[in-house]
Amino acid sequence: MRLVDLRSDTVTRPTDGMRKAMAEAEVGDDVYREDPTINTLQERAAEMLGFQAGLFTPSGSMANAIWQLTLARPGTEVLCEADAHIVNYEAGAGALWAGVQYRTVPAERGLLTLEQVVANVRPDSFPATPTTLVSLEQTHNRHGGSVYPMSQLAAIAGAVHDAGIPVHVDGARVWNAVVASADDASTYGSTVDGMNFCFSKALGAPVGSVMVGAADAIEQARSWRRRLGGGMRQAGVLAAAALYALDHHIDRLADDHANARLMAQILADAVPDRVDVAAVETNMVYVDLGAVSLPEVLGALSEEDVLVGAMGPTTLRLVTHLDVDTEGCRRAAELLARILTGRR
Repeated sequence: MRLVDLRSDTVTRPTDGMRKAMAEAEVGDDVYREDPTINTLQERAAEMLGFQAGLFTPSGSMANAIWQLTLARPGTEVLCEADAHIVNYEAGAGALWAGVQYRTVPAERGLLTLEQVVANVRPDSFPATPTTLVSLEQTHNRHGGSVYPMSQLAAIAGAVHDAGIPVHVDGARVWNAVVASADDASTYGSTVDGMNFCFSKALGAPVGSVMVGAADAIEQARSWRRRLGGGMRQAGVLAAAALYALDHHIDRLADDHANARLMAQILADAVPDRVDVAAVETNMVYVDLGAVSLPEVLGALSEEDVLVGAMGPTTLRLVTHLDVDTEGCRRAAELLARILTGRR
């Protein structure tokens, strides 16, 4: 029986076409800015999202840390949603490297409103700790892949810019948002000051993220990347995988979204109070276990070669991706439905 691994979209393996592109990549020393494949990737990513320049980094967590180093100031605070990735999953990197603290605001489905941001931005008035950066997550991981509409991002950014504060978007899964919303990706560059997105999640590449922003900000980011040990040499083999993903793996994200909705509907039909089908915008399904034992569910699924993630003692996360087809998603959802209803 084929394994159905729904723990995360980070578990994907390079496709045959991607491996071929990696093997044939033209490379150079990127610290000298001489790797042509990385240069092409950086330029293309920036152009696609409407920014001036780009910078390839080993990971999204490093990119988030570099943006905080570049756009915020030590001894100040970054305003973000309470369940943001930078707060929950990056091991205190913002505090350790950038010297910032977080002002966290809980928001419905993880999406801060204009009113919430305006109410929580703190001015630079001693001895208060001023806000020097607003960071938004697109899509929002801990809220099931929820999507900021571009109009909402633009309204927030406009108000924040009026206060002289930059806006960062942790766009780890921004292409899921673009596909789900049909918003114009190139408008990000005229809306926010900097963002980054991952190739190693929904796009299916093995390694890497890219930062995009204004040319001067990216130059500062390049210095910070070096200080953090992120300078790479012949990394064009990785950039080739990322370029392949941009060419072949964006439009197919709609398939992942459809598979997620299929699983949500199967589960909602069996246990209507445990899954919110309307909340499934992209490639994540969150399932409330109620009183059912988490270890029991995970064990029963694993026995049938189905792996899912736990996001708490009573919550499962199912993430679709290019390594799991519709048949596998259906099998996983039907098995989970039987477990939750005691019909296994």
